[in-house]
Amino acid sequence: MSQPEEGPAQGRTPAWRYAVGMFGTSIPINMIKGSTILFYVDILGLDVRAYGVVMVVYAVIDALDNPLLGHLSDRTRSRFGRRRPWLLGGAPMLAACMIAFFSAPDSLQGIGLVLWFAVFAILCEAFDSMLNANYGALLPELYPRERDRAVANSLRQGFQLVALVISLAVTPLLTTSVFGTEESTQGFRTTAVIYGAIALVVVVFMALGARERPRYSTRERPRLLPSVWSIVRNPMFWTVGLTGACYGMAMALVLSGIQLYVRYSLGLPVGNALYLQGVVILISAGGLVVWTRVVARRGALWAWRLAFAILAAGFAALFFATGLLTAIAAGVLVGAGWSGMLATNDLIVARVLDADAARNGEHREGLFLSAFGFFGRLNGIVTGLALTSLGVFFGYNSGDDAGADPGFAFRVYLCAYPFVLTVVGAVAARLVSVPVEPTPEEAEPPPSGPANEPAAERPR
Repeated sequence: MSQPEEGPAQGRTPAWRYAVGMFGTSIPINMIKGSTILFYVDILGLDVRAYGVVMVVYAVIDALDNPLLGHLSDRTRSRFGRRRPWLLGGAPMLAACMIAFFSAPDSLQGIGLVLWFAVFAILCEAFDSMLNANYGALLPELYPRERDRAVANSLRQGFQLVALVISLAVTPLLTTSVFGTEESTQGFRTTAVIYGAIALVVVVFMALGARERPRYSTRERPRLLPSVWSIVRNPMFWTVGLTGACYGMAMALVLSGIQLYVRYSLGLPVGNALYLQGVVILISAGGLVVWTRVVARRGALWAWRLAFAILAAGFAALFFATGLLTAIAAGVLVGAGWSGMLATNDLIVARVLDADAARNGEHREGLFLSAFGFFGRLNGIVTGLALTSLGVFFGYNSGDDAGADPGFAFRVYLCAYPFVLTVVGAVAARLVSVPVEPTPEEAEPPPSGPANEPAAERPR
C-alpha cells in the first residue's frame, strides 16, 4: 500500500506559524508552575510535606503515561495527520483543567485540599504532555535541516519567552493587584480563564496550519514494547536525557520559587517579581538571535556546553543578591545562559531523533520525545523534594509556618540547588557525543515497508 505523495497542500509550514504554537502551549503550564506554591502553600495553607508527596506521585504517573501518549500519536493515521488530532483535542482539555486548578474553594482544608490539588495537577500535566509531545514531534518532521530547525526553534523559543513574560512576570501583578489581592484567590481564577482562552485559540491556529508529511506515516505502525526497548537501549537517550534534565530541573526550581524568593529573600512585595522575571526573559529573548548565530558558526553541541556554564555562573551571582537591583544584575547572566539552553537543547534532542529514524526506519518522534519527557518528569520530584527540604532544614512548612529565616530558605531553593544542578550538567555536557547533522539525503523520511538497514552513526 503506497503512501500519498507530497503535493502543494503538504508544502512547507511557515516557521512563524509553527513557532507561535509555543506561545499557546507555554501560557497555561507556566502559570501553573510559577504560581502553584504561592497559591496552594502560601495562601491556601497546603503543607509542604503534602505538596512533596503529591509531586512524587504525579511525577511517577506522568512518567508512565507519557510514553503511551507519544506512542498513540505515532500510531495515529488520519486524514488530519498524526499530530493535529491530539493537539486539537488536548488544547481545550488543558485550558479547562487549568481553570479548575486555580478554582479550589477557599473553604477546602486538609485532605480535601490535597485531593483537589493532586487531581488537577495530574490532569494538567497529562494534557500538557499530550500537547508538547505532539508539538515537539513536528519540529524534526517539518524542518529536516538543522539550519532551518535552528531558525524555527529560535522563533518558537521567542514566542515561549513572550508567553513567560505574561504567564510569569505579569501574572503576580494580575493575581495580586488587578484582579485580586495578596491574600485572596479570586485573581488567580480570573487570570486562569483569560490565559486558558488565549492558549486555546493559539494552539488551534497553529495546529490547523501544520502541514505534516504523509511519507512519515509509514504503513507499519510502531509497536509499543519493542519501540520502548529500542529507545532505552540507546546510550544517547540516557546521556542527552540526563544532562538536559539538569537544566530542566534547575529552571523548574526557579519558575516555582521566584515569587517567594522576591517576597522572603529580597523582602519585597510579590508584584516586584515582574521586574526581575521581566529582565531575565527580555535578555533571554534578545540572546536567541546571538545564540542562533553561534549555532550556525560553531554547532549546537559547542553552544550547548557554553550555555550550561553561563547559566551556572548566573545562579551563583543570584545567591549573593541583596536587593532588586543586584538581583536584576545577576538575572542578566541567568537570562544569557537560559537563552543559550533554549536555543540549543531541543536541537541536541532532534539530532538523537534523526539518528533513531535513520537506524530503525521508523519516525516515532512522539514516543521518543515522550520518553525524553520521562526526564522532565523528574522536575516534579525534585521541586517536591526541594520544597520539603526547606521544612526539614529551615523550618518553612507553609505561609502560616514560615520558620525563622524563610529568606535564606528560598535563597537556597532558588539559587544553590539550581547552581549544583547546572554545574553537574555543564560537566556532563563535556562528555556527551551526538551524531552530526544528517545530509539532505539522510534527512528525507525512509520509504514505507520493513525497517531499513541500520545507518552508520557518525559521532561528533
